[in-house]
Amino acid sequence: MSNNNEVGGIASDRLRSLIERIEKLEEEKAAISSDIRDVYAEAKSAGFDVKVMRVVIKLRKMNAADRDELETLTDTYRRALDF
Repeated sequence: MSNNNEVGGIASDRLRSLIERIEKLEEEKAAISSDIRDVYAEAKSAGFDVKVMRVVIKLRKMNAADRDELETLTDTYRRALDF
């Protein structure tokens, strides 16, 4: 059976190509995740609070309006709960 054959209406060569690309990207993602863990470990050993760093990174991904809304709602909820 050739790679160019269709099986059940599916182009097997195209499917194989897509699957292999996804597998390669998954491997790269795992390597990058490991690198990120290493950087967090380095930050922790340097005395930085990793939980706070994760929050800061999350906030930096947000636009200013979304950050302001989050801050306002957080403050409102904290006041409602008296803390």
